[in-house]
Amino acid sequence: MSAVGRASPVGRDHLATVPGMETEPRTLRANGITLAYRVWGPQDAPPMVLLHARGADGADWTEIASALAAGPRRVYAPDLRGHGRSDWPGGYAYEAMRDDVLAFLGALGIARTDVVGHSLGGAVAYLLAQHSPALVRRLVLEDVPAPFPLDPPRPPAERPGGDLPYDWAMILATDEQRNAPNPVWWDHMGRITMPTLLIGGGPTSLIPQEHIAVLAEVLPDARHVTLDAGHLVHAARPGEFLAAVEGFLSPADRTRS
Repeated sequence: MSAVGRASPVGRDHLATVPGMETEPRTLRANGITLAYRVWGPQDAPPMVLLHARGADGADWTEIASALAAGPRRVYAPDLRGHGRSDWPGGYAYEAMRDDVLAFLGALGIARTDVVGHSLGGAVAYLLAQHSPALVRRLVLEDVPAPFPLDPPRPPAERPGGDLPYDWAMILATDEQRNAPNPVWWDHMGRITMPTLLIGGGPTSLIPQEHIAVLAEVLPDARHVTLDAGHLVHAARPGEFLAAVEGFLSPADRTRS
């Protein structure tokens, strides 16, 4: 659901300079695997979970997470299975990634949270919202397509050379599911009853923007905005992305404070 490769490369030296972020990610066991994750913000602040795109990891959210944590919020950014420092166990069904996140939240004792997902992470996020709507307080989907079969299908990917920061088997598995998504994913969209913000990347994105528009029409409580930034919206235009997300979240934040 995204271009292969890291959306916003962040070196370890840079990570050490970001206020409120630990240099090394933490780990925990969830759904039978080890997940790496990064944390920002006060421990007792309301939680938020950020799910990265394919080929990235939790560090991709560094700039955005640091700003959101100032809310204040407790922001968590896990590496999805097959990515970064989380396990690369195979079994890369979107539902397995969803169940990883569900178990991750359970291990942290989080019963209700805001969830932001980009591309592949957005698909995992909407599956989580379908499966456990009481768990997701508000949902933000960044440049994520509706689960429509691709016609023509995406051609087989060619593996780049050298060491990869993700499992190549994950690329093949997610390509296959992107070409022929499970019809249940679409059938269960009506279960996503929480307020949802869809952010499209505009005409230069690799995601068909009409899919995002259709998704916004189907979800019971959805807002749809377009930022002409291409697929990597939060990396290309972080200020505008943050303004859209904060504007969506802030009214409810004031209510619960």
